[in-house]
Amino acid sequence: MRTFTSEEKKYMQEHQHLDTGTLMLQASRYPHLPVLELVQQIQARQKATLKLPTWARHPETVFPATLSVEQSSSEATAAFKASLVSGKLLIDLTGGFGVDSFYLAKHFEKVIHVEQHQELQEVAAYNFGLLQAYNIDSIHATAQAFLHGFHGIADVIYLDPARRGERHEKLHLLQDCEPNILGLLPLLFTKARAVLLKTSPMLDIDLALEQLGHVHQLWVVALHNEVKEVLYLLQPDAPAPALAIQNAVNLLPQGQAQVLEFTQAAEEASLPVYADPATFIYEPNAAILKAGAYRYLGWRLGLSKLHPNSHLYTSQELLPGFPGRSFRCLATSRYNKKELLRHLPDKKANITVRNFPETVAEIRKKTGIKEGGNTYLFFTTDLHQKPLVLICQKAH
Repeated sequence: MRTFTSEEKKYMQEHQHLDTGTLMLQASRYPHLPVLELVQQIQARQKATLKLPTWARHPETVFPATLSVEQSSSEATAAFKASLVSGKLLIDLTGGFGVDSFYLAKHFEKVIHVEQHQELQEVAAYNFGLLQAYNIDSIHATAQAFLHGFHGIADVIYLDPARRGERHEKLHLLQDCEPNILGLLPLLFTKARAVLLKTSPMLDIDLALEQLGHVHQLWVVALHNEVKEVLYLLQPDAPAPALAIQNAVNLLPQGQAQVLEFTQAAEEASLPVYADPATFIYEPNAAILKAGAYRYLGWRLGLSKLHPNSHLYTSQELLPGFPGRSFRCLATSRYNKKELLRHLPDKKANITVRNFPETVAEIRKKTGIKEGGNTYLFFTTDLHQKPLVLICQKAH
């Protein structure tokens, strides 16, 4: 692993908050220093400031290639993930930069961090020492090679298969990722009591449930209303896919979480109630929309749906604590420019489309409505299959 001299460390510390493009233009001022390499470290640290503050704060941490930092879990999602499992031994077969291993190690007596790329493995191991994560052993090996040489039984094996191909294209099928969890699963169950799998949010959940076949529980994890990952807890004796417990989790800025727990069987058994827009309108958070708890959400909270495919809900009285955004419906309008602008004296509004044939960009182009303001427009379809615009403000 590359180590830095005291002079190189001083350069990075003195320039850590400056624009990296400007630093490169000034590289000739430091002919005795490898400025490109040092600026890459500065750039990675800057990118890590919000996502990986523990690593960014420590002056001695080393960062790998930018791609690895961008692909790693955030500390917020890693901490949530680590709260789901515990025990004596966890093996992270796709260790990467080590963020997940670091947080999982807080819930296990020992964690084995396995990484096939030697430089990345060495960087992670070095940082574990800096961050005093002394119960993590880091090993340079492929997942398959490690498994064939491991003769114990772990409580949990964790995998985050690589989702980028040789040309850096993003992959969203389990069989296209490395390692191939579908081919590896029988071996994994001989080495661990449970497997925790992280996948891309672009992967179809129903397809994953069918292909994996051993899902005891899953979590769709959103951070600040943006879905980041889907986690599957696999066990040999898991129930049928329709009975697997599904959790839609939205991690909020102050550390709280909105959680909705359901099963596919409960979703299918829930009978939705439909109604025209009432006083309040509700938009579920991104985790619920990805998880597909459309019918169950309305039944569980006693809300009516506006349309089978719109996934907007309504009630006469305000429902506190709704897992998403809540609005007061001030009026409804046809999709007509003049009629809409009568409600928008400053010609500004925040626009959302749900079950509507046009995009936000097309609507703005046709109507001239600019972005911003305190008014929220939902372009949707009513129960009679006609275009409808809900004119709303946030409910407080």
